[in-house]
Amino acid sequence: MAVTIDYSGKVVLVTGATKGVGRGIAQRFADAGATVVVCARKPADDLPTDWQFFAADLRDGEAAFALIDAVVAANGRLDVLVNNAGGSPPVDTSTASPRITERLVQLNLLAAIYCSQQANHHMQQQASGGAIVNISSVCAVRPSPTTAAYGAAKAGLNNYTATSALEWAPKVRVNSISAGMIRTEQAHLFYGDEAGIAAVGATVPLGRLALPTEIGDICVYLGSPMASYVTGANVLAHGGGESPAFLTA
Repeated sequence: MAVTIDYSGKVVLVTGATKGVGRGIAQRFADAGATVVVCARKPADDLPTDWQFFAADLRDGEAAFALIDAVVAANGRLDVLVNNAGGSPPVDTSTASPRITERLVQLNLLAAIYCSQQANHHMQQQASGGAIVNISSVCAVRPSPTTAAYGAAKAGLNNYTATSALEWAPKVRVNSISAGMIRTEQAHLFYGDEAGIAAVGATVPLGRLALPTEIGDICVYLGSPMASYVTGANVLAHGGGESPAFLTA
């Protein structure tokens, strides 16, 4: 028996999806036939014409609630929410200003909480319920030098995932993906030139950085009926993780 994942007739919202990982996630849902909705603070010029775009600053709770309501109003439903919006520049932990720390926690934790709350409100009223996927990071489960606030926020997101999954079952499933290093258009900012990217990739057991669409494939699975008995889970998508330091020593 052939196994396929068909999102025809389903509405999927991916936050922060005009570029990078979010763009790859949205593309994989589009490939599966979904009605794709993306949001960001600013529109991108090169989005596919059949994708819907909404502008929103999700660090503002009222704006996040309004976004979810607008998506449902425009499409009549919301089947899958992928909380992807996030990220952090390198910041020295000892000198990070309160303002920077506050903004990082807002973007990487509170934005996902706000969107999830309002998405759950609508999904609970749908006969088919819904699914929420939170994009977390391996920084949540290991030390995170120069991205301490980011790592702390993602650790909080993992806990929020498990807690909301418990509270919102059985109608709404909630899962997270703790992603490892991913090659995006901004990879050079963290890993250097092509040689640097290759050297960093060589430290991963699978020998390379992930592609955004590979994270998208996991999202497509978690949002589908194939994952109907998966909720409260944290999927480690890190290419095998990091080799123990003693092996190199």
